[in-house]
Amino acid sequence: MTTNIAVLCSGGGRTILNLLDRIEDGLLDANIILAIASNHDIPAVERLASRGIEVAIAQQENDTASMGDMNIQAWLNEIKPDLICLCGYFRLLPIEPWMEGRVLNIHPALLPRHGGKGMFGMRVHDAVIQTGDVETGCTVHFVDEVYDHGPQILQKTCEVLPNDTSQMIADKVFLLECEAYPEAIRRVSEQLKV
Repeated sequence: MTTNIAVLCSGGGRTILNLLDRIEDGLLDANIILAIASNHDIPAVERLASRGIEVAIAQQENDTASMGDMNIQAWLNEIKPDLICLCGYFRLLPIEPWMEGRVLNIHPALLPRHGGKGMFGMRVHDAVIQTGDVETGCTVHFVDEVYDHGPQILQKTCEVLPNDTSQMIADKVFLLECEAYPEAIRRVSEQLKV
């Protein structure tokens, strides 16, 4: 049975494009039924549109962030997807009772290290270098009311080499993310169908 997914993003949309690739390749039995961008001027909007995905814009030009949050909650409550996948979404999503165990996030580090509010993108990889970590990776976890906190679903790891730059680490971790998120979605989808 196909899993209906809503995806939320605040950046480039590469994670969603990866999910679309896996769906089109038949490696992920899912359907993206709702794509939400935090605002209109992020690269993900155009990238997803070029793949035939209509994108709902949470926060219009004159809206406050809280108005955007209310829009998101209303859209999610209306369609109640099987899973909600945060794909580089930078705001804290309020979890309503029906959403518990259905909201996933992918983080570009081995949580609990280098997580929390404001820890996203290159900030995470810079922190890996600054703390001298010899290993990093990505974590897929369930979302709760705290940034990067919910129960882990899976992690994938890679070595941090002495000469690695933040960008080199970001590239390695993104390759892991491309494997980890579809795998986690499959695992959770199977559990939901039991």
